[in-house]
Amino acid sequence: MPLTVDSLPVPHGFFTRQGGVSDGPYASLNCSLSGGDSREAVLENRARAARAVGAKPEHLVGLMQVHSADVVEVTGTWSPGKGPRADAMVTASPDIALGVITADCAPVLLADAKAGVIGAAHAGWRGAVAGVIEATVRAMMRLGATPDSMAAVIGPCIGQASYEVSADLRNAVLAHDQAHDRFFTPGRRELRWQFDLAGYCADRLAAAGVHTVSLLGIDTAADEQRFFSYRRETLAGGGPIGHQISIIALDRC
Repeated sequence: MPLTVDSLPVPHGFFTRQGGVSDGPYASLNCSLSGGDSREAVLENRARAARAVGAKPEHLVGLMQVHSADVVEVTGTWSPGKGPRADAMVTASPDIALGVITADCAPVLLADAKAGVIGAAHAGWRGAVAGVIEATVRAMMRLGATPDSMAAVIGPCIGQASYEVSADLRNAVLAHDQAHDRFFTPGRRELRWQFDLAGYCADRLAAAGVHTVSLLGIDTAADEQRFFSYRRETLAGGGPIGHQISIIALDRC
C-alpha cells in the first residue's frame, strides 16, 4: 500500500519499492522506464501503482525528468516513456493521474481541491534551486488555483543525515539566498556539509505562499528495505538501480 497524508484531500500515494514484479536490483516495484529493467515488468508495476490510487493505468502520465525547473500543463495522456523533458506537471483534468519518479530526490505532490487543480514535481537539489517548486505553484495558479488553498506534501527523499554534500552544491544554494545556510550542518569530513533537502523544499513552498505543507520525513538512503536510493547504491560501488513512483489524481480515474 502507498503512503498517504490526510492533508492532501485527493487520491494520491507515495510508493515504496515493495509490491511489484521486478527482480534482482530492481526488486520489486521499480517504476522507471529509463533503466535496464524489463519494460514489461515496469509497465506492470506502474499499472499496479495507478490502480492503488484508483486510476486506470492508461491515465497515468510521467515525464523524462532532467533536473530542470520546467513544468508541463497536462491536458491529455501520452505513451509510457514518451513524456516531455521536464520535472513537474499540473492539470485540471479529472481523468489524468500525474506520476513522478525518484530515488533520493524529493517527490512533491500538490492540490487545490477547491479549484480542481493538482501538481507533481520532481525536486532534486538542482531543480529546487532553479525554482521547480515555485514554477509548479505558478502553473497551478494559471489554472485557477491559489497558494493559500493549496496543500503540498514532500514525500520520501534522502535525509539530512545521509546527504553529505560538497562546496559546489552548498554554494549554488547560498547563491540563491544566503539565509538558506540554515539547511546545512557540518559534515563528517572537512569541507563537507549535511543538506536538508526536504526542509529546503518546504521552505521554498512556504515562500511561494503555500500554507499547508507536510513532510513525510522518511530517509530513502537509510531505508533499504522500503526504498531505492541512488546515493546508497553509489556508495556501495554503483550498478543498476530502481526508482519509486509518487502519484496524484483529482479523482478516481
